[in-house]
Amino acid sequence: METTEAFVGLTCVDCGETFDAETATHRCPDCDGILDPDYDYDAVRRSLTSNRSSSNSDDAIDLMRETLESRRFDSMWRYEELLPFPRESAVTMDEGATQLVECPDLAEELGVGRVLLKDEGRNPTGTFKDRGQTAAVTAAVQHGATDVALNSAGNAGQAAAAYAARAGLDSHVFLPSRSGFTNKAMVNVHGGDLTVVEGRIGDAGEAYADAMAEHDDWYSVKTFVTPYRHEGKKTMLYEVVEQNDWEVPDAVVYPTGGGVGLVGMHKAAKELRELGLTDELPSMYAAQSSGCAPVVEAFEEGKDVHEVWEVPDTICGGIEIPDPGASPLILDALRESDGGAVATSDEDILDSAVAVAQREGLEMGATCAAAASGAWELARRGEFDEDDTVVLLNTGAGNKDDDVLRSHLMSKGI
Repeated sequence: METTEAFVGLTCVDCGETFDAETATHRCPDCDGILDPDYDYDAVRRSLTSNRSSSNSDDAIDLMRETLESRRFDSMWRYEELLPFPRESAVTMDEGATQLVECPDLAEELGVGRVLLKDEGRNPTGTFKDRGQTAAVTAAVQHGATDVALNSAGNAGQAAAAYAARAGLDSHVFLPSRSGFTNKAMVNVHGGDLTVVEGRIGDAGEAYADAMAEHDDWYSVKTFVTPYRHEGKKTMLYEVVEQNDWEVPDAVVYPTGGGVGLVGMHKAAKELRELGLTDELPSMYAAQSSGCAPVVEAFEEGKDVHEVWEVPDTICGGIEIPDPGASPLILDALRESDGGAVATSDEDILDSAVAVAQREGLEMGATCAAAASGAWELARRGEFDEDDTVVLLNTGAGNKDDDVLRSHLMSKGI
């Protein structure tokens, strides 16, 4: 495999064993736990300072920042020292490097110093899923795969088909019938083998598992099965901090289903602190729909793992994940960062998407607007101070859900 200098292997978050990334491709070979890419951070420092030694730690920090700032802000792969694979070997369409947009009207309404919206809808397939799939499909290529497969609520499947096409691989995507038309259509347009399964994401997961059992040559790019999806998404936090002049925001509110991006960003925040580039961790907040809120329930009840949400009922398909397998990692991130969890109704979430579009001109996907709705509720509860900087993660473009948002307006007679 062609890997970066600092990448030392994959460490199991459960048993703590570290494995060679060339042979351990997915879950832990010993206990089936989630594998997490691990790095030699001294090697990262050496690389970012061009091996120029300094007895002054402030000088070393300045050198690292200057190195990153000297690069074009054109792709998440500009942070390749903190990723498993070098940019030159990446299956990439210049994903990442999305805008961090100032929202003064929202800041005034929330009663905080600043609201910044990280607009992931500007990625190649319109969502932050591209960050995960560029890393996962790169790993698939490195491992000699010919076919990739996953089940998805929609956007990750579309992204997987796109990046598989870019790499010349075949893709097999299992989507529930409730997935949006755009996702289904674009899997086909990218040449993917699409299976639409009646029901919800769990039903699609069962069909995917059955197919994987029959095709041992298919390479999984499924959330937290591949070690690389959350690793690609952590770059959102690197960008937020750099775009904010190396100031850590006080809070990050993230629309949470499987929690991949939240886990990745929390890891990134700890890495920046380890390198000395920042001093603090942003408080991470998981925002869910009250119709499917297993993370919120577990957080409020002080549990270390969720209980399966028996009857999910939300129009926000992207976060309708009743059984998030990595909930211990999500809950750890929320508590370690002194953050929290919040659930709001679908009505409030859709109202928030419309409010952001009408007051700031920014288009949030219906699912993504859980972050805005959650932020309003958190502000109402007094979670934020008047001088706080709050970042909302818009994980996907509004036109992914234009029919849902328009129908919501029509239901109000607009």
